[in-house]
Amino acid sequence: MLTPGDESHIRKCRLLGLTGSTAVAVGGASAGALPVGEALAPSSEAAAVGLFGAYFGLVLLVAAWAWLGRAVRGPRPPDTRAMVVTLVVWAAPLVVAPPLFSRDVYSYLAQGAMVDARIDVYTHGPDRLGGPLAAQVSPLWQDTPTPYGPLFLSFASLIARASGAELSAGVLGMRLVALLGVGLMVLSLVLLARRGGTAPGAALWLGALNPLLLLHLVAGAHNDAVMLGLLGMALVAAKGRFPVLGAVLMTLAALVKVPAALGLLAVAVFWAGGLTGRYRWLRAAGAVTAVALATTAAVTAVAGTGYGWIGALNTPVSPHNWALTSLLGRMTASVLHSAGSDLAPFALDAWRAVGLAATAVAVLVVWLRRPRHSPVYALGLSLIAVAVLGPAIRPWYVLWGLFPLAAAAPPGPARRAVAVASGVLALAQLPSGLAADGLQLTLALCGGVFAVVVLWWAREMSGDEMTPAVREPGRTA
Repeated sequence: MLTPGDESHIRKCRLLGLTGSTAVAVGGASAGALPVGEALAPSSEAAAVGLFGAYFGLVLLVAAWAWLGRAVRGPRPPDTRAMVVTLVVWAAPLVVAPPLFSRDVYSYLAQGAMVDARIDVYTHGPDRLGGPLAAQVSPLWQDTPTPYGPLFLSFASLIARASGAELSAGVLGMRLVALLGVGLMVLSLVLLARRGGTAPGAALWLGALNPLLLLHLVAGAHNDAVMLGLLGMALVAAKGRFPVLGAVLMTLAALVKVPAALGLLAVAVFWAGGLTGRYRWLRAAGAVTAVALATTAAVTAVAGTGYGWIGALNTPVSPHNWALTSLLGRMTASVLHSAGSDLAPFALDAWRAVGLAATAVAVLVVWLRRPRHSPVYALGLSLIAVAVLGPAIRPWYVLWGLFPLAAAAPPGPARRAVAVASGVLALAQLPSGLAADGLQLTLALCGGVFAVVVLWWAREMSGDEMTPAVREPGRTA
């Protein structure tokens, strides 16, 4: 039972996080990923003030999350209800904010409208659609096919059709779809944590109240929320002795975004655990494959989009992407070019091939060592490897692996690493979703520093340490 002091601590965390998310939302009204025609010049006074305020709020939100970690790892951690209420309070301002930290939601709407207009999204980009929705898509992606699966495109098509030409209604519709995914994530985190011996509060702190989820799945309305929500429920079903349902749900998650297909490995391990006999692993793998193929065929037939998404997985990534392999590729190309080598044009592709090979090796090692102890943990480590070593990375990609790890990883380096990475990556993207120039970096830094000063002043006035180091809560006995 919580003492009055514990309840007071949680209320202060909620207030601090609410202040932070409100500042992010208000700042995003002038510095966010606004529609074309409404976006302000970055050098304008309103955009500058908005960027300053948004980063001020970002630091407050990260501090509130870190401060809440003190209560979660204390002797009387908050219960599930208290954590869910805190999540709702922090997320509320972001639900009504304009799109933040990415313009992908406009791409979703344009792709949904293309499906509704019977335009092949796996062959053509939004420029084929034309009109006001296509105009919102970044020029970089205007002629790029989509790599998203038919299930998500069905959702996007319904939202685009229902909202018509009303852009704000379309954005709200896509955000509601993302919130549905977040709800499934919360439910599955609690169920997986209870069945795996992890404290539900610790799982929710790392996997649901995480700033990356609030900023990119709620405010950014990314379809990763739907993928992870289905993935989580698939693990719940498979672990709860419903492996067929687990395989169906995991396939649906992969039909939103392909990385979730790795989760079929976890389903197969759970399925094999319920079988007996010499060939139980082979039988489980065959059964999961059969269910996945049948589900894919059924969903694709209903969606009517075809199987072009398989070929569209080769969709080019941003030339300035800061994935590890992309950075190494550009550096190597620069060195080779300076040396006059003819191999410079091949450096980027070579490093990306190395990254894919390293990912395969890492996944193989993880599943050879971990699955019998915790398939959910093994899946989390595998998805982290896919995000870090893949050809493209965005801050919210870390959530792919962080989400299973929040439910299953024991206290130790893995949980601490993803917690620290979350706090750092929360500050890595501008509210506009665009690359920063010198002025914007200065404004963002000033907003963050001002937040640190305010936190220091508040600590001095109250006597509470409001910015503790993020240490991961432990497990239940």
